Amino acid sequence: MTPEMAVDLFRDALFIIVQMVAIIVVPSLIVGLMVSVFQAATQINEQTLSFLPRLLVTLITIMLAGPWLLAKLMDFFNNLMAAIPLMIG
Repeated sequence: MTPEMAVDLFRDALFIIVQMVAIIVVPSLIVGLMVSVFQAATQINEQTLSFLPRLLVTLITIMLAGPWLLAKLMDFFNNLMAAIPLMIG
């Protein structure tokens, strides 16, 4: 395995990780921001108020994006397994 192949493999893996994490975290971040704005506007300072909406949005996002995330991960794994003979030689 050449250093260029290792860098390409690491770059692809990191890109997939960032995509998968962003799909899950960004909706939760948006909902958390909306709840925080609501809390600031109404002066409700309850810490647990933002937990349930973020949890629900995260679970719904995982349910909706789960097949795509799994397909993306399986494509990467299949490409990695197919490239192993090229990396050894």
